[in-house]
Amino acid sequence: MTRLVIFDLDGTLLNTIDDLATATNWALERQGYPTHELAAYPFFVGNGVARLLERALPDGARTPENVAALRRDFVDYYDAHGTDLTRPYPGIPELIAVLRERGVMLAVASNKYQEATARLIGRYFPATFRIVLGQREGVAPKPDPSVIWDILAATGVAKGEILYVGDSGVDMQTAANAGLASVGVTWGFRPRAELEENGAMFLIDRPEQLLTLL
Repeated sequence: MTRLVIFDLDGTLLNTIDDLATATNWALERQGYPTHELAAYPFFVGNGVARLLERALPDGARTPENVAALRRDFVDYYDAHGTDLTRPYPGIPELIAVLRERGVMLAVASNKYQEATARLIGRYFPATFRIVLGQREGVAPKPDPSVIWDILAATGVAKGEILYVGDSGVDMQTAANAGLASVGVTWGFRPRAELEENGAMFLIDRPEQLLTLL
């Protein structure tokens, strides 16, 4: 029996790629670097803002100092415009509603920085998730399982009663590192093959299919 479902955020609950790309390109332009087409960004994201910005920088410019400068501009823009184009994936609001009706606890484990993670969940899914954790200072990002340990400590749910749902290899690795059952979603940012190669226990093509795994 599933008592808790832990969701990744970007590419799983919300399609955030347009806003992430716009904010990154804005920061790159401000710092005098070339920008990228939208199609490049699904393969830049997944490991937190610092890695996104590092990947977006040209070869030879990927220094900690340049990433830090880019991050300041990115956060300024994203904090103001992070919901301009972002929307829940089709079927996600309905899935969340059914899970709540069934009494399943819900949590978010994201590599997006904590403030943005909390803001997006508060906007699109207010008063819905038991615990919402993004990337925080001093806590290693996914696939390190530290964020999962924090969720388990807050909820008291046993590992065997949890499903972890995400759209990337990083998510599947996170679930494996935490000893959780993993569900890969194919509507997100990364291809099905990446989910398979990283050990997804289940694959779903539509949100409502998650209900068959509870």
